[in-house]
Amino acid sequence: MVRQITYDGARHMLTWPGALDALRRGHALPRPQIADCFLGPADKTLLNRSCYIEGLGYGVKAVTVFDGNAARGVPTVQGAMQVFAPDDGRLTAIIESRLVTEVKTAADSVLGATLLARPDSRHLLICGAGTVAESLIDAYSAIFPKLERITLWNRTHARAQALAARHAGHRAELRAVEDLADAAAQADIISTATMARAPILKGGWIRPGTHVDLIGAYKGDMREADDTLLQKARIFVDSRETTIGHIGELTIPIAAGVISAQDVLGDFRDLIGGGVQGRADAGDITVFKNGGGAHLDLMIADYISHATG
Repeated sequence: MVRQITYDGARHMLTWPGALDALRRGHALPRPQIADCFLGPADKTLLNRSCYIEGLGYGVKAVTVFDGNAARGVPTVQGAMQVFAPDDGRLTAIIESRLVTEVKTAADSVLGATLLARPDSRHLLICGAGTVAESLIDAYSAIFPKLERITLWNRTHARAQALAARHAGHRAELRAVEDLADAAAQADIISTATMARAPILKGGWIRPGTHVDLIGAYKGDMREADDTLLQKARIFVDSRETTIGHIGELTIPIAAGVISAQDVLGDFRDLIGGGVQGRADAGDITVFKNGGGAHLDLMIADYISHATG
C-alpha cells in the first residue's frame, strides 16, 4: 500500500534533532547517484530531482517554482516526492513536497552551522521573510540554545515585520530591521533565504568570526553573496557534486576567476567524516552554500516515513 503523507498530518511528528541525525546517518551511506532537470523560464520553473542511494532506495521530487506566486497568495514551490523501495522498486510513499523541502532545507543549513559556526553564537540574522525564513527561526533556535537575538530583514520591510509578529513571545528577541549592512555587521550567523539574482550581502560588512549560510541561489543565474565575501571566507558546501558546477553562487565567480573550485574546502562528507577541518580559528569567516539536492530529499523522506510510521 502506498502511503500518502501530507504536511498537516505529519509535521508535528518531526523534530530538528531527528532531521539532523538523518542527514548525518545518510552521509555514512555510499555516495548517491543524482540527476536534476530544470524546465521552463527563469521565473516559472519545473524542477525534477532524482536520487538513488544504496541501502536507502530511490526518490523523485517534482516541484514548480513560480517567483510571482507570493503576490498571488499562492505558494512559490508546489509539488510532491515519490519514494521507492531499494529492493523491489515498489512505490512506498508520496510525500507532500512542502514537508520534505521545509525540513530538508532548514536541517541542511543548521547542520552546516553546527559544523562551521562558533558554538557560542548568540545573534542570528535571517535575510528573507518567506516559508524558508519561517522554518529557520524554529530550526536554529532548536539547535543553538544560546541564541539571544534573531534579526529579520527583507526587501519589503512589512513582510519582515509580519514574520516577527507571528513569532512574538519567542524565547529570543525577534526584531525586523531595514538596514541590512548594520545588521550583518553585528551578527554571529547570517542565513540568506531570498530569490536574489544579484548579491545582497557584501563582504565589507562581515566581521571576523561570522558564519554565513547561503540558501537562496539555486540556479545558475542567482547569487546572494558578493565576490569580496567569497574571497574573505573559508568556503564549504553541502555537496560538491550539486553545487560547484551548477549554482550561480559559485559558477559565476569561478568563471570570472574571482575564486576557483579548489577554494571550496569541503562538503558534508568531508566535515562529518573528519577529513577536512571546518573553522580553523575563532576569527575565520565561514561560508556554507546550501545547495539542497535529491540525496538530501531522500534522506529526509526516509526520516519522515519512519517518524510517521
